[in-house]
Amino acid sequence: MPVNQISATLTQTDRDAVMDAVAMIKAKLPFLVDLKAEERKALPKMGDKSRAFVSKALEVATQNPDFLPRSFDLEELRKDVQLFEALYPLLLSMTQLQELLDDTCLAVGSEAYAAALQVYTYAKASGNVGGMDAVVGEMGQRFARKPRKAKSQEATVKSGEATV
Repeated sequence: MPVNQISATLTQTDRDAVMDAVAMIKAKLPFLVDLKAEERKALPKMGDKSRAFVSKALEVATQNPDFLPRSFDLEELRKDVQLFEALYPLLLSMTQLQELLDDTCLAVGSEAYAAALQVYTYAKASGNVGGMDAVVGEMGQRFARKPRKAKSQEATVKSGEATV
């Protein structure tokens, strides 16, 4: 049997409590947005270097508001900077939690799949013990491949259409 890194359970009560905590986090952050991929690409990004730039720009604008056009909303810039700075530690914490969840799901899923492969191998090797042929056949469907004939005929038809 493969190495078992994780041997744990998650009770329904604990799972529900975590889901409630996630719901509470969402409720406390009602302004969160869901951007489409195109929107994300189009936006200028604020990374570590840009944070210093934005901070300096806010300082300059606060100390010298006269050069800004009347339409410029200095208070909105201040609110955006403050919100970003308040959200950033949350983002780091949630990112770390996301990575831990991803790694744990990957590891425990891998363990379960590796063990299931062993069960399948042992079941196939044991022959028809206790009428397992049907179950082994069902499990074998996981590894069934589609016939290549259909793909090669489809390619021939398409290439034939192109030359006509």
